[in-house]
Amino acid sequence: MTMILERGDADVGMTTAFAHLFQALAEPSRLRVLQHLSTGEHRVRDLVGHLGLAQSTVSKHMAFLTDCGLVNARADGRATWYALAHPEDLERLAAAAERLLEAAGAQQRPCSHISSHAAVVAGATGEEGPDGRRA
Repeated sequence: MTMILERGDADVGMTTAFAHLFQALAEPSRLRVLQHLSTGEHRVRDLVGHLGLAQSTVSKHMAFLTDCGLVNARADGRATWYALAHPEDLERLAAAAERLLEAAGAQQRPCSHISSHAAVVAGATGEEGPDGRRA
């Protein structure tokens, strides 16, 4: 991303790839999944218990994260174990996000237009809203 910001001319393919990556990280439940995977490998049923989400919801999130290359899947008999594909890179990205939030003062004042949009999307999908409740 630094190259895009430095050059000033956006490479459409690269910006699309960035948008897809950030879309994967934009859903609070997927971020919670990534947080749990930072402690080690988990199966979907483990994540269902940890997160309190439906098995089908967790499975969809795992497919999304795997497709985006953020998570690796490992078959073990009838079970599939999931782990972070690039834990060090995600750690650096999380640290950078924390710095950006601090600089913008967003920890005290979340982006209101994003929160209201997330509530509308959550209501339409039955997912958890920004307040952690189901619609």
